[in-house]
Amino acid sequence: MKGSVSMETAMAMTTVAGRERAEALAEQLIVAELAACVQTAEVSSVYRWQGEVQKEREFLLLIKGRSDLFPRLRTFILDRHDYELPELIKLGIVDGNPRYLQWLLGA
Repeated sequence: MKGSVSMETAMAMTTVAGRERAEALAEQLIVAELAACVQTAEVSSVYRWQGEVQKEREFLLLIKGRSDLFPRLRTFILDRHDYELPELIKLGIVDGNPRYLQWLLGA
């Protein structure tokens, strides 16, 4: 469904160090009404940090909700994040199940 509903929705991504932290942050985002749904999954990350290649197990949070809430969501996450330089990116949702996208807007 291309159009206004999809453009009003977005997904943000961040990673944290452990399952408990991921689940706590996910719940905080829902309670604060900054997301309609947050999924968490364990991932393996490979990246360069301070000149060294790092390999870490992390938990990825896929945060879905209204696009206009992203500035508040960003502040909320950055104020609570443990990392020196947290990953936080916003991805626009360009298409999807129209009923699901409508739910994202109202949740």
